[in-house]
Amino acid sequence: MYAQGRGLKVTAMSAMVVLALTGFSSGHAQGSRGRHGDDGGGCSSSRQDHDSSPGSPGNGAPRPRPTHTSTPTASPSATPRPLKNGTAALVRCASAADPYAVVEVRNPNGRAAVFFVKMTFKNGRGLVVMSAGDQVSVPAKGRTTYRVSTISSGRVEEIAHCEVDPTAVANW
Repeated sequence: MYAQGRGLKVTAMSAMVVLALTGFSSGHAQGSRGRHGDDGGGCSSSRQDHDSSPGSPGNGAPRPRPTHTSTPTASPSATPRPLKNGTAALVRCASAADPYAVVEVRNPNGRAAVFFVKMTFKNGRGLVVMSAGDQVSVPAKGRTTYRVSTISSGRVEEIAHCEVDPTAVANW
């Protein structure tokens, strides 16, 4: 009999703890009304209308149901890592016979990226004939061969030397 009484006390105490943790309150006696028109018991909510001005919900008027709108937030894993810069190397310089320089751009990243590649074209005395820069798309961990036209300079015959900035700057 002692064990049964003790078990009943433990069960009753557990039930009270569960009710307290879930926000259930005993409220008012049956038939009485709370301050805001509620009947007292039930689950508590932090989204109750506590406005007591006349004619407002809570004085006998029906309350509008709260709308729950959540703000979407990105998970930490959705934030991409910053891109590393790629490399650019000259494959072939432009000439009067072929007015296109060829550059190979490499992407060290695990996803496709766009890199900015800069080139300088010089004459036989080392003076700059033209400069060029362009965006080059490269697949993940891959490489792309890119042709740079020198036709628009109108000075293709003067080009004797091509230089490529070895750092292909990652844009996106």
